[in-house]
This record gives sequence, C-alpha cells and structure tokens, in this order.
Amino acid sequence: MFEEIYKNYWQRIFRLCMGYVNDKDLAKDLAQETFIVVFKKLPEFRNEAKIGTWIFRIASNICLRQIERQKRYPNDELPKNISEELATDIEPKIKFLYKCISELAETDRIIISLELENIKQEDIANIVGLSNTNVRVRIHRIKEKIRTKFRQYEQ
Repeated sequence: MFEEIYKNYWQRIFRLCMGYVNDKDLAKDLAQETFIVVFKKLPEFRNEAKIGTWIFRIASNICLRQIERQKRYPNDELPKNISEELATDIEPKIKFLYKCISELAETDRIIISLELENIKQEDIANIVGLSNTNVRVRIHRIKEKIRTKFRQYEQ
C-alpha cells in the first residue's frame, strides 16, 4: 500500500515543497521527510480525511517547520563562499512561478500550491483551517498577484 501511495503522490508533494522553498534539493529532502512520516504513521491513519488531504497536511507542516528553521538561521549567517546552484533542468517560466510562489505569505503558498495540484477547495480549506469562501477569495487574489508579476516578467 505504501509503494502505491508513494508513486501516486511523490511528484505532487515535491511540487508542493518547491512552492514553499524554491530550492530543488531542499524540496526533495522535504518530500522525502514527508513520506518517512507517512510510512511511520500509516498504521494510525483513521480514514477521517482523504489520504491525499492527510499527506498534503503532513507535507505542509514539514515545510512550515523548515521555513521557521530558516527564519531562525537566516542565509546571511552562512559562509559567503557557498554558491547557490540553480536548477537548470526547469524551464525559466516554471522557475519564475516557483519564485513568485515562494515570495507569498505562508498560508497563501500552501493554498496556491495545493490549488496547482488540483486539490479540491474544500480539502484546501480543511488543510489550512479556513472557510471554503475564504480559500476561494484567496486563490483569486493570489492568481491575480502572480499574473501581474508574469506580465512584468514578460516585458
């Protein structure tokens, strides 16, 4: 059962993590950490929510903890000679999309990342703890922000 869950959700969880951290290697690590937790907690899963909703909630929590760790230890505390490698296999518009998403507020990052994974708005509302209406309004506003940034990017 775990192998099937892993195959069905790996890419989606990886993309969700990319939306949070905008770093390919870190996103892989966070996705992997998500599936370690899923593997360990799968026997405790009570089917009170859909399995996908449960997995996305785990991934979101792991990503939020990572963001908190990064806030405690900002990048400017790292040695200056460490070079930042860009993912060269992702086309420029996708990189720009991830950059736009990573600049959003934490809750908005969760919402739009889940929306991009075609998660139902009702499930998104359950994951982030907001009303369906609030989620729908936020999705609209987030898309408008990103559209505006893309218009500027393409000029």
